[in-house]
Amino acid sequence: MKVNYLFVMTAVVAILMCGCDNKIDLFEQQEDVAPPAAIEAEMVTTQALPGQIALAWQVPQGDFAYLKIHYFDPLTNQEVFKIASKGTTELLIDNTRAKYGAYSFYFQTFNAAHQGGEVQVVEGTSGIAPAVTTVGKKTKIPLSPDQLSTNAQEPTEGPIENLLDNDAGSFFHTRWSSPQIPLPQYIQVDLKEPHEDFILYYMNRNDSWSTSARPSIVDLQISNDGESWETVTTLSGLPSAAGAEYTSSYIIPGKAFTYFRFTVNATSGNKSYFNMAEFALYDIELSIYDPEADDVNDFL
Repeated sequence: MKVNYLFVMTAVVAILMCGCDNKIDLFEQQEDVAPPAAIEAEMVTTQALPGQIALAWQVPQGDFAYLKIHYFDPLTNQEVFKIASKGTTELLIDNTRAKYGAYSFYFQTFNAAHQGGEVQVVEGTSGIAPAVTTVGKKTKIPLSPDQLSTNAQEPTEGPIENLLDNDAGSFFHTRWSSPQIPLPQYIQVDLKEPHEDFILYYMNRNDSWSTSARPSIVDLQISNDGESWETVTTLSGLPSAAGAEYTSSYIIPGKAFTYFRFTVNATSGNKSYFNMAEFALYDIELSIYDPEADDVNDFL
């Protein structure tokens, strides 16, 4: 009986081993996946954008699982690898430089078994990376009431010196009483000495019952004689809420000036006058970073 038992067990083990071999063969056959269809170099286009390279391609007729794109980035001195799905047909390469000339992009498709197809090489160049300007230092210009003037002071309230009193509850008002003065109306500043790059700040009148009579379209003008004026920029989309504050972006006239005008051409509520609580000008020092310059450390 013991001999028969050993014979039966040996037969069972042999059968199980045969079964395992069949399963291994089937698994190996599943790994035998067809090679991926390659993306031909002629199917790829490149476009130079400011500080970027746009890649676009047509999906080949055959099948593949995913696409790998790699290139050498001279800015970081490293190889960069990008993975794209089968349905992706474009890729934007950021932070590139025109000064480095042609970038070589290597396209390779892969199947589900991660077997790579033929590598295709495409060259593309970057557009010029734009310079970046930042405000390094901001200094408030000291102003006194005798430096301010206007062409439309309301005689009954809101004297112009209220713009400089650091009191959000006081205000300046142009003429609302009869006879009214048509727009444009302005705040003029005699700076007494030359200034150049600047930032403008103001605060709306803090009258919670109204959002009318706020500056809505304004010309910022400069002069060196107080007679001939040049508009350096026009502001629009200005706030109308009570007590709202506005700070301009940096303004670069490209020349020095000694007179400044805040000229209001339109107001909220289409009023023919405007009001304001506080007003200030700031001198600024600008820092300009040119990523295409050869004499800067441009690693970001």
